[in-house]
Amino acid sequence: MSDVVNKLWGYCHTLRHEGIDYADYVEQITYLLFLKMADERGRDELAHLVTTDMQGVEKTTDARWTYLVGLSGTALAEAYEAALAALGRQTGILGDIFAGAQNRIAAPASLKKLMGAIDAEAWTEMDVDVKAAIFEGLLEKAASEGKKGAGQYFTPRLLIQAIVQCLRPDPRAHPAFTIGDPACGTGGFLVEAYDWFKGETGGALDVDLARRVKTRTYYGQELVQRPRRLALMNLWLHGVEPHIALGDSIYHDYTGPQFDVVLANPPFGTRGGGNAPDREDFVVETSNKQLNFLQHILTILKPGGRAAVVVPDNCLFADQAGEVFKLITESADLHTVVRLPRGTFTPYSPGTKTYVVFFRKGPKTERTWLYDARAGVPGITKKSRPLTAAHFSGFVDCYGADPNGTSARSEADSPEGRWKAFPIEQIREAGFKIDAFKWLRDDDAEDPADLPEPEELATDAIAELEGAVEELNAMLRLLEGPEAVAEA
Repeated sequence: MSDVVNKLWGYCHTLRHEGIDYADYVEQITYLLFLKMADERGRDELAHLVTTDMQGVEKTTDARWTYLVGLSGTALAEAYEAALAALGRQTGILGDIFAGAQNRIAAPASLKKLMGAIDAEAWTEMDVDVKAAIFEGLLEKAASEGKKGAGQYFTPRLLIQAIVQCLRPDPRAHPAFTIGDPACGTGGFLVEAYDWFKGETGGALDVDLARRVKTRTYYGQELVQRPRRLALMNLWLHGVEPHIALGDSIYHDYTGPQFDVVLANPPFGTRGGGNAPDREDFVVETSNKQLNFLQHILTILKPGGRAAVVVPDNCLFADQAGEVFKLITESADLHTVVRLPRGTFTPYSPGTKTYVVFFRKGPKTERTWLYDARAGVPGITKKSRPLTAAHFSGFVDCYGADPNGTSARSEADSPEGRWKAFPIEQIREAGFKIDAFKWLRDDDAEDPADLPEPEELATDAIAELEGAVEELNAMLRLLEGPEAVAEA
């Protein structure tokens, strides 16, 4: 895949000389990959796209890859533009995917060359989520040149797989079973949840179940149009028609459905923050984006529903973190927390340190099991120490077979001593700040020969400063009196 990304990035450099920026280029790649992969999967919906003009006259357009790739020159440009326009005017998911789609590659020769590169590969035979991998790979290339990175869209596939193995999102549980991701990016959690289900069933489903899984099971929301488009594409190519809303998840009142399972990696950082959402269902008023996502997920879970949420470390010790986790422990069973290895999000956000919190809405928390997958584990790097399934296998074994986190558990389940239970009384004494519980010596972090990367040290410093600023602001509001607190 890295070779393919390098090849496509090379074409991006070429097209830049024609005035096409990397964002437009990445979007054009997604359109073309979609058409090629739809052809490889034998999807025949694109053969005869019917549209109606303003005079009521029907027109049929051929958007198949096999047709387009055989053209060249002006005929190719015109046919490709007609295909995008026709796809954007379809009803349902195809219309959502291609809404507003336009051809930005003005030179037919450049378009032909790019299509030739895509046509040379058998994309659906690759053992990866191709469209997301290409998208993320190209964004990484752009990030290395000082442009916007991919961290807001990307969750490592191996981490997603481990989370899905634990939560086992099985639509056969009951006829109204639904799965949601309120910050779905390119749809990685939803795609992996569906792939897990296919693996469990071998694809052998009765007609009614197959129809329900295809059209009424997978839901998401995404703030940015491009990753939403990719999520729709990814799931459509997997044979699923998801419901993915475009818009902000936390700054507006929620009126959508509730879910049996929520899988999420809310965006890191503070961009778009600074203001506390004005929502009656949010008990804790805070401008911390990740803490607000946790409150939002409590809202969108059905009673008895279960969730797994990736959060940065500062979400567990920041100002008001204790208030939000107190709320979670009183509204749900916060049964499991895993401390992820340093560098899990390499190469996109290598300095970001993260946890995953698992909870079930309804029963109050009596104790929380923590798994420390970081202490004494060498930091992840892109080449010499890449992320592997082994980084999460010990945790998955300790989690147990019950997706609700109620399997019989013992600290002896982890020979390395990484698995430990903390009663709610002890969590309460720590002010509900889960990050306070560290019982393993992190020798690796103290080894002068293997110090964290400068970016990681900088990220830690920024997180601590942001936490300190939040606490100082809270103190200042208290000193200024009730009116200042009300305005915050």
